[in-house]
Amino acid sequence: MGQLSANQLWDIGGGDCPSPYARMIPGTSAGPRLPSAVAVRRPQSDATGKAKLGPSLNRKTAAPSVGSAVDRFTLCRLLAADLIVLLAACAALSLFFPALAIPWNSLPIFVSLILLGGFSQGLYNPTADACSTTTMAALTTVAVLSITLVFIAAAGGLRVRSALATFACALFALVCSRELRQWAWPRNQSKAELRNVLIVGGGPVARSIARSLRHDALQPAAVCGFLDDELPLSPTVLGRIADLEWLARAEFVDEVILALPGHPEEMQAAAEAALRNHLDIRAVPDLPPGSWPELGLDRIGGIPVVTLHRESLPSAALFLKRLIDVTGAVLALLLASPLMAVVALLIRLDSPGPLLYSAERAGAKGRRFRCFKFRSMVADAAELKDDLRDRNQREGPLFKLDDDPRITHVGRFLRRYSLDELPQLWNVLRGEMSLVGPRPHPVDDVNHYELQHFRRLDVKPGITGLWQITARDCPSFDLNMHLDLTYIENWSLRLDLRILASTIRVLFAPEGA
Repeated sequence: MGQLSANQLWDIGGGDCPSPYARMIPGTSAGPRLPSAVAVRRPQSDATGKAKLGPSLNRKTAAPSVGSAVDRFTLCRLLAADLIVLLAACAALSLFFPALAIPWNSLPIFVSLILLGGFSQGLYNPTADACSTTTMAALTTVAVLSITLVFIAAAGGLRVRSALATFACALFALVCSRELRQWAWPRNQSKAELRNVLIVGGGPVARSIARSLRHDALQPAAVCGFLDDELPLSPTVLGRIADLEWLARAEFVDEVILALPGHPEEMQAAAEAALRNHLDIRAVPDLPPGSWPELGLDRIGGIPVVTLHRESLPSAALFLKRLIDVTGAVLALLLASPLMAVVALLIRLDSPGPLLYSAERAGAKGRRFRCFKFRSMVADAAELKDDLRDRNQREGPLFKLDDDPRITHVGRFLRRYSLDELPQLWNVLRGEMSLVGPRPHPVDDVNHYELQHFRRLDVKPGITGLWQITARDCPSFDLNMHLDLTYIENWSLRLDLRILASTIRVLFAPEGA
């Protein structure tokens, strides 16, 4: 039986181009490339002609765990969280019980020892259970060793009661912070941030992995379904392995898990398709029976899986983008609140109906959300849309009329200066939109997309974007799509700031909305 190792991938050929349906990653070119972090080699064939995927996976050739593949920014965030917690706990002890606090010159050593010890014990692996018995035991051990070393290094300058109080305070703070993280993380995680997983294989192993992923409290995932060449199609068995490319695009898949041990040819075909489409890949390897406690594998519900490929994400830059979104939205809402009050009054005086208009839009990964705007049309505008489709002035699936009879007098002014979009700042705060990104299209327009058009939905939609400042009045849907994909491929924080600055210029020299 073939064996699968993380250091053996399949050479898809230097001239192969990614699929036109490939997932879009902000700031990453969609041009052809091979994964840089792995050695690629096409599997050899044995005497029987069957694919042979290399030597057995053992302790010496163990694949790295998922924790080692986690981006450095995630690791830094976890370290920074504990650093802040420890400093706050020790500062509170010094403030309220100064007689029990350790000297300030010993505090940096104590904190550094805890962080280094926690790192060596694997406490900053995001896949680990933050509240398990093993984690708590490791925390206690690290805290005991750290305060003991500080006590010895102080050479009589640290009293026993101060050492015990500092130990208890630090351990209590670390445990409480992990309990809070365990409780708050699933509640604060946006649905748009869930990873969509497609499982190749539909047998017991694949089903067990799916159940474990769905019930993972720390890293929940949306299991889209299974691909299997033998099982009949059903609501969960979405297609065959040959369907992976278009199903990955249609379901906004982020990761493929190969759960077909003993079927090397099928796993090779699925892995090559996943590589072309910029998808993360994990696989269930063929292992000899045994628990293999020292094997460096990740486990999903007790089933060992090895990471074959992980796409590089600009995590730090995306975090800063979100920080800019929240800060900018809060400041804009505060500054624009008087203007928004005036706009609300004008809408009320101009025509009957609600002040705000909300409609379903397609957001990141195709998930629907309610997009808010100041009402700029008559109250029954949605019912009149189908009657006006034959007058559509936009190409492709989008609908737009320059002289739309449904627009009110105040609405025409609001649209001219894009004031009707101010309530979307609330969507930005909710995490459904960004300040800059592709515009959110109505669901009925998205229903007319072709499959390759769904790539623009790989990122959050924005209030403004590259299309708004360069081709606002152009009716070409292809140009709209080209500009959106160009923005995603070339995304950077600097580009966002340039688009925001250009948006202000366009608003004061409007060309229509």
